[in-house]
Amino acid sequence: MAQVTAKMVKELRDMTGVGMMDAKKALVAVDGDMDNAVDYLRENGMAKAAKKADRIAAEGLANVYVSGNTAVVVEINAETDFVAKNDKFQKLVQDITAFIASNKPANVEEALAIETEEGTLNDTIASATSVIGEKISLRRFEIVDKTDSESFGAYSHQGGRIVVLSVLEGADAETAKDVAMHVAAINPKYVSRDEVSSEELEREKKVLTEQALNEGKPANIVEKMIQGRLNKFLSEISLNDQPFVKNPDVTVSKFAETNGGVVKSFIRYEVGEGIEKRQENFADEVMSQIKK
Repeated sequence: MAQVTAKMVKELRDMTGVGMMDAKKALVAVDGDMDNAVDYLRENGMAKAAKKADRIAAEGLANVYVSGNTAVVVEINAETDFVAKNDKFQKLVQDITAFIASNKPANVEEALAIETEEGTLNDTIASATSVIGEKISLRRFEIVDKTDSESFGAYSHQGGRIVVLSVLEGADAETAKDVAMHVAAINPKYVSRDEVSSEELEREKKVLTEQALNEGKPANIVEKMIQGRLNKFLSEISLNDQPFVKNPDVTVSKFAETNGGVVKSFIRYEVGEGIEKRQENFADEVMSQIKK
């Protein structure tokens, strides 16, 4: 029997996209022959992952996980929204989030190198890709640590289509969750207007100025108009200034203050945001299937 080396296993993994254990099993089964190992994986349905590599994964689930003073927000992508209802995919998302919370990697590359039963987290994802039949990828995550005087607010909307993690100083977890629900619904860009950069302010001021001049407003009142519109712009993108979604008579900052708290930060993930989804031409898709 030929000796199966780590180099051979890596080469087969690179060729097929399967997990480490599957690659090793295939090589052992065919006495180390690389070509036969590829055929073995294909014949046994374990090389699907490689065929999925060029597809766009813009669906999937986001998840928020809290353990003590540590929380993780993560997005795992797949190709279709149907996979989000798959029990195996849902468990994979939960497992990945817990792995990240326990190991606290600095970035996605480090996260994929976390050791698991299949070898690494990357191997676990590749194995799930083969089983589920869609390209699956860890897109992004953020780890947040808080103090004992702070509270996490975790909220998941539409089963993980949108997730939010808020951090409040002084308030309880229920108040923090209410703020997280507001963030999910209204989608602010910043906690406060103080976080808006001077560059963004100048850009918006320029746009508002052009709008006012194009409306034919006299130059002597344009400046006053700009200040008013700029203030409205800042209140719309700043969480603290927004009317609280559960009680529009008060702002979010006032709601937090009434409950003894101050909003420190928030993270909002919406599945697929920023990903350009491929637009398939139906006729071309049909022709491509006929030619196969």
